[in-house]
Amino acid sequence: MLSPRANFPRRRRPRTYITTAVAFGTAVALVFSGCSSSDDSSSTSLAEVPPSVPAPQIDRAGVDSAIDQLDGNVEKIMADTGAPGVAVAVVYKGEVLYAKGFGVKKVGESGKVDTSTMFQLASVSKPLASSVVATVVGDGKINWDDPVKRYEPGFAVADPYVTANATYTDLMSHRSGLPDHAGDLLEDLGYSYPETISRLNQFPLYPFRDHYDYTNYGFSIAGNAAANASEMSWADLSEQAIYEPLGMENTTSRYDEWLNSPNRAYNHQLSDADAKTWAAEYVSNPAEQAPAGGAMSSVDDMAKWVQMELADGMFNGQQVVDAEELQFTHQAHSFAHPSTTPGARDGFYGIGFNVDTDAHGRVQIGHAGAFALGASTDVKMLPSEQLGIVVLANTAPVGVAETITAQFLDYVSNGKLTVDWAPFIAGQFEMVINAGRSEVDYANPPADAAPARPATDYIGRYVSPLYGPADVVAEGNNLVLKIGRDLQQSYPLTHYQGDTYWFDPEGENAAGPTGAEFTGAGPASSMTIEYFDRDGLGTFTRAPQ
Repeated sequence: MLSPRANFPRRRRPRTYITTAVAFGTAVALVFSGCSSSDDSSSTSLAEVPPSVPAPQIDRAGVDSAIDQLDGNVEKIMADTGAPGVAVAVVYKGEVLYAKGFGVKKVGESGKVDTSTMFQLASVSKPLASSVVATVVGDGKINWDDPVKRYEPGFAVADPYVTANATYTDLMSHRSGLPDHAGDLLEDLGYSYPETISRLNQFPLYPFRDHYDYTNYGFSIAGNAAANASEMSWADLSEQAIYEPLGMENTTSRYDEWLNSPNRAYNHQLSDADAKTWAAEYVSNPAEQAPAGGAMSSVDDMAKWVQMELADGMFNGQQVVDAEELQFTHQAHSFAHPSTTPGARDGFYGIGFNVDTDAHGRVQIGHAGAFALGASTDVKMLPSEQLGIVVLANTAPVGVAETITAQFLDYVSNGKLTVDWAPFIAGQFEMVINAGRSEVDYANPPADAAPARPATDYIGRYVSPLYGPADVVAEGNNLVLKIGRDLQQSYPLTHYQGDTYWFDPEGENAAGPTGAEFTGAGPASSMTIEYFDRDGLGTFTRAPQ
């Protein structure tokens, strides 16, 4: 009999920690920013202190030259990948210099992508949401360092201290201690937002405020708490705070509104990678984590938001977001990506933004978004240059949006491409996808594979405190796994070896075939599902008869 741990190799992610480097860097910036003086009597022979914000290194001619490359770059990446549709916008010094749609909204149909076509933003929803919450802070209804428990009573994690003290900043910069993507699999199984957050207390925690792990539900809890403090829904708050003031008429946080829009981009997955063909078979429904991934928008509307972000919260003469609170979202709050090469730059996370330093010493803020079921988005901004680009694509994540932004920023900064971005970024995505796959080749069982026991030893109900019930039933000569809320998902089980079967799950977080291993003499006493076991929580125990 195989051990679940022996058959399911655990892939440990590198742990990242906030260090004193963040505080030290902030202190140095404050010292430098306070060094200049208008008192002529205090002049010395010392050289002038460099400005805290780099002087502009880009001019309009350079931006125009980079824009001239965009059509060709977009068309090439679409030809190379077969991507059905893309939309791109560029903002520079408060002006939208470029906005264009390419391709079709759905393969096999004639509807063209235009600049008003609504795409699912996926995780580009997060920086948009940070602006929404910043308005609530600016209005004095909450503070960034208020505990979210005050306005989201359903929030609870394994440590009572963290439950009572985790703030908006903690949850929106992914430093609460919740493990990577905690709760997402519950959504795949059909559980609602209240049901999911009520189970987060079963996840083991990393050190509070000393560890970065990306969690959609942690972020969404903070967004919903801000909405509760405003006594309205998240969709209503987003509309009132940001979408309406900016005139974002083709933007919504209501899933059904997007689904019923006559000008929406359909999600696509690769049906044949070699032939570069795509199919619109699935749709992601992120309504349960709307602040983190549930916004839908067009590039025309996103360009307005980028204009506001780069203008200290101003748009058409109106202060939409308090400048100080908006800047807080652009600051580093978590040490997210320590460098792995000596001398390389570290990466940080703000409030819904990745915060990095580019090769020219400039702060770069932005975010990428992706749904495995068919959406790919990217936004990048260089605040010191007043420059931003947003790309929306209706493809599964293969690097389309990220390649376009990388090429544009490379060209605008260097006057040419210094990296062959397309294969590099595609390779990064391939590594990420493969890292989520099982290390077991279930399609090719060992030649000396041990036989299964009688099917009656496996049939029965198994229960997980986190994931709920799972039934193993006989359908004809086959075993079938029924799982999910109300047991609505059904997967045929294929024998691999001994007490191990496998199935191919569906859903936003599915990553290929996964194992189900039974343990216990006679009728199996438990079943461990590899797919659910990355935090050691994938064991379902046989329910009493």
